[in-house]
Amino acid sequence: MPFFSVIISVYNKEELIAQTIQSVLNQTFQDFEIIVVNDGSTDKSEAIINSFKDHRIKLFSISNQGASNARNTGIKKATSDYIALLDGDDTWETTYLQYMFDAIRKFPDLKIFTAAIAQKYENKVISVPYSFKQTELYGVYDYFKASQKYTLLTSSSVVFNISVIEKSGFFNTSLLTGEDTDMWIRLGLHFQILFINKLLAYYHHDIYSLSNTNFDLEKKPNFDTYFEQEKTNSSLKGFLDRNRYSLAILSKLKNDNKHFLYYTSHLDLNNISVIQRMLLKSPKWLIQLLIKLQSLKGERLIYPKH
Repeated sequence: MPFFSVIISVYNKEELIAQTIQSVLNQTFQDFEIIVVNDGSTDKSEAIINSFKDHRIKLFSISNQGASNARNTGIKKATSDYIALLDGDDTWETTYLQYMFDAIRKFPDLKIFTAAIAQKYENKVISVPYSFKQTELYGVYDYFKASQKYTLLTSSSVVFNISVIEKSGFFNTSLLTGEDTDMWIRLGLHFQILFINKLLAYYHHDIYSLSNTNFDLEKKPNFDTYFEQEKTNSSLKGFLDRNRYSLAILSKLKNDNKHFLYYTSHLDLNNISVIQRMLLKSPKWLIQLLIKLQSLKGERLIYPKH
């Protein structure tokens, strides 16, 4: 049985999937299997995946049902106790799995492990701004307290013991976007997170997605299942409110007053910045202008990667 099951979900990633897979094959720690779930790609992704002849690669092609279903499929096919998620357009440093293995051995009582990640733009790499300062290699955190600026967990920098699924459940297949955030909340409610203070993963960012407002808000998390818990968990409340802010801005951009009122009605303004409060009251054209100006720098303005 391999030590890690690397789950790669793919949908139309023909330009990047080869380098994603190669970044796993290049690992200094080699005891792994790679489970690639092709989520109904209509481009050349499947052919590119099949061009790799490594026996550790297992390809499962399914009809397009979204990232949640693809990841769940991969997790269910896994044969090891430790799941390492990786999106089909992201990459790892060659020592990623070695650092994860060492951390697991050093902290056997912990179940979830992550490492620093950077965003790769067309012509630059920017490390994400975490809300905590850590000088040691390892740190153990409450997910919500540690995710005030940028999420501590991402779908390309998390390794977890398969046993956590018993408490958290699988990814929610009813969510088309925001499914990662929903999963991290459930993990954060039950488990502490081990953070490795070393840049080991890269999120390849498409700047054109900055102004993309073609999202179905009905298929995004509404966080209503956490109303009672957030009353007594201020860290959870702050985390949810920061996400509600992002979704309220998206609602405004889509002229969706129903969802805008829903998210803002459950939002404590003390949990967001003065600038964010101003943006909530700003006209749509001003927000669009700010997004356009920020996109010219090749960086994201509103939406954190979850």
